[in-house]
Amino acid sequence: MIFSEVYGVYFQTVAEILACASKGPVTEKKIREIVEREAFAESVLTIPAALKDGRWPFLDKEGRSRLKQEPGMPLTTLEKRWLKALLQDVRIGLFEPSCEGLEDVEPLFTPDMFVYFDRYADGDPYGDWQYVEHFRMVRTAIKEGRRLRIRYRMRKGKECRVICVPCKLEYSAKDDKFRLLGLVGGHGTTINMARVLECRFLPECEKGAKLPACEKRKVELLLTDERNALERAMLHFSHFEKVTERLDEKHYHFLLRYDKEDETEVLIRILSFGPRLKVIAPEEFVGEIRARLERQKKLWAL
Repeated sequence: MIFSEVYGVYFQTVAEILACASKGPVTEKKIREIVEREAFAESVLTIPAALKDGRWPFLDKEGRSRLKQEPGMPLTTLEKRWLKALLQDVRIGLFEPSCEGLEDVEPLFTPDMFVYFDRYADGDPYGDWQYVEHFRMVRTAIKEGRRLRIRYRMRKGKECRVICVPCKLEYSAKDDKFRLLGLVGGHGTTINMARVLECRFLPECEKGAKLPACEKRKVELLLTDERNALERAMLHFSHFEKVTERLDEKHYHFLLRYDKEDETEVLIRILSFGPRLKVIAPEEFVGEIRARLERQKKLWAL
């Protein structure tokens, strides 16, 4: 385990109590407040008692800290190597993280050690300086509520110019692409970051802008757990809201909820499971599956 409980929630909770106790005596009520806010629900039964009876001898009888200074949380060598490995990811580099203190640390693993499958090969050009510049401008616009004049290339090659209020960035692991979600003329729009050709700040700000609520849809699925299908399904649909029910040793019922704009993506992922994942409802979604399979059948016949 890279991050153990010692350096996890318990450590941070007790560290906050001791930081408070270094400024003056802390009461049992104050300790409980900190524990309820920072730790697990059952921690109120263990942490206050351990500090009070001396099993954790960090407080004196008046409730003052016995430590000469406030506690810190140093990183272990393994944790530093893990962080250094994460910072080598080109996608993380888009967010300009600091590498301070990790200059001489050997990474725990390198990006070339990973083999990706079931993912499109035409991901975003993360090493392109223009892409990086546009990405960081969008990040700034989201953070500061700035408006942008964007020129981008549409799907069929036609160029489009819009004045956009960026709201958030979205990443697709399957496509390996970032998308900008924002407002154009008060309506929600989605722009692939790799298609942005030019990006400029406008003087006007529009803080607090929110995307219109997406229409929610749901689909019911019946999964047969063969060839590790259950594990793959949990991974493929991990970021969707879902309810999973076990029917027997091999069959599971899925209720999957998604945004309307993600319907094509959901449909493609379901089809990738073949006969091991069957759509039960709604009938409209079943019809979409049939239509797509018919088109594929005709292509095979050519």
